[in-house]
Amino acid sequence: MSGPGYPSPNQPAYPMGGFGEPGKGAPPAGFQAGYQPVPDQPIMYQPGPANPASQQGQPYGAPVAAPVSVPAGVPPGLEYLTQIDQILIHQKVELLEAIIGFETNNQYEIKNSLGQKIYSAKEKNDCCTRNCCGALRSFDMKIKDNADREVIRLIRPYRCVSCCCPCCLQEMEIQAPPGTTVGYVKQDWHPCYPKFSIQGPNKETVMKLEGPCLACNCCGDVHFELKGKDGTGDPIGRISKQWSGLLKEVFTDADNFGIQFPMDMDVKMKAVLMGACFLIDFMFFEKVGDSNQRNSVFS
Repeated sequence: MSGPGYPSPNQPAYPMGGFGEPGKGAPPAGFQAGYQPVPDQPIMYQPGPANPASQQGQPYGAPVAAPVSVPAGVPPGLEYLTQIDQILIHQKVELLEAIIGFETNNQYEIKNSLGQKIYSAKEKNDCCTRNCCGALRSFDMKIKDNADREVIRLIRPYRCVSCCCPCCLQEMEIQAPPGTTVGYVKQDWHPCYPKFSIQGPNKETVMKLEGPCLACNCCGDVHFELKGKDGTGDPIGRISKQWSGLLKEVFTDADNFGIQFPMDMDVKMKAVLMGACFLIDFMFFEKVGDSNQRNSVFS
């Protein structure tokens, strides 16, 4: 299924651009770009736009020194985000969690549209919090680049999730670099639809994010549409929970997401959208308890 303003496989290319080669149509909904990922292969110039001339004679994938200077207004380690308009996020499954259902710290790989790893993310909290608070748990999440430098930190406090309780709603703080707040993701109360405000460092609303009434993916992708700060008009991007197949969806807690945004979006807001993706994963797609029940906007 496709949200308003987004293509189906038989529709013309999405007007925002950024998909594949010139003259070719957009991929189907859910960011299925048709690539064959190369496992654990780093990109050429990540984490920074190093001078290509200085890399002559180095093999592909060799460690690249950090750039001498950081572009104005771009937090260190986020330079690569200025070059892309899509991100793919894959949740890794721990063996202990897959076999006996014991809740472990979530880990993710963050890739570009070619399937090349650009960042890794790992949740940090204690065993008691994970297994007693379930998907509502508070945590810090560290996002590191391929040089193992922490470039983004996500901070989620403990909050409730209920359509009957309009206070104490979900939120997340995004820091880049750690210690410097660049934005927030805050849940907006609505009795039926999952809605969020994407905010700047002073908690000013910059964009709105809205999902479907039933935020569950039963044999299909789930799309959260990104719009302007008033929440109206055509979508300017989206966060998609991708269908991973029946066996993987039923028996594991591994989730795949795609994030799409304009190429010229403020790199700090791109980092905030990454935080929004992780918050959505915990709120609606994290399995809870022995019954593997997932949360919803009605829980």
